[in-house]
Amino acid sequence: MKRIIVIVFAMFIGFNLSAQAQKNFIDQNYIEVKGVAKLEIAPNEIFVNIVLDEKDTKNKESIEQLEQKMFIALEKAGVNLEKQLSVSDFSSNLKFHFFKGSNVLKAKKYELLLHDSHTLAQVYVELEKIKISNINILRVDHSEIEKYRQQVKVNAIKAGKEKAEELTEAIGQKVGKAIYINENATHYRNDYANTAIRIRGTSSLAKMKTPDLDFQKIKLEYSVQLRFELL
Repeated sequence: MKRIIVIVFAMFIGFNLSAQAQKNFIDQNYIEVKGVAKLEIAPNEIFVNIVLDEKDTKNKESIEQLEQKMFIALEKAGVNLEKQLSVSDFSSNLKFHFFKGSNVLKAKKYELLLHDSHTLAQVYVELEKIKISNINILRVDHSEIEKYRQQVKVNAIKAGKEKAEELTEAIGQKVGKAIYINENATHYRNDYANTAIRIRGTSSLAKMKTPDLDFQKIKLEYSVQLRFELL
């Protein structure tokens, strides 16, 4: 029985201390501000989807023939095939062949990693020359995106402190130590993640010089809620 009383008493003390700490925090004179920071960075990773499909040539060229032509075109555009090109999917209509008696047509998908818009434009031009136009941009990113996210977070905190100092100076007081920091979610805007740019057979890129492509920048935004003591 005594043990139960001691436990209950200890729990009461713990609750009382917690309530007192909360009361002390509320009783402090403080200023609350919101710090916001934004940053735009140019992507250095452009992921492109290329589809080779025998039905697009009306079965006049095999996947193997299309593939060899594509390899040559990409190398002309300055692509390192071993490092930048990979197969993402391979399929055929073989399962329908025995039922419908149709020709077996194959299709192959590739993912191409590029690092700048100029090379991307060259890729479009060279592939258009060999009638490969089933191309679309999957997404864009940056190889050091996490470093930039951290930078935006730090800038948001600095902006919040500067705002607090400006406001307190107006009333003849000073900012003390931070007593509360609440991180809000990072907003990461990448318009190409949802909307792909497509170029299909109607393009006249092959007749043009390499066009200039200007990518929208990746937009990072971060906000933080801060409370500082008033001195």
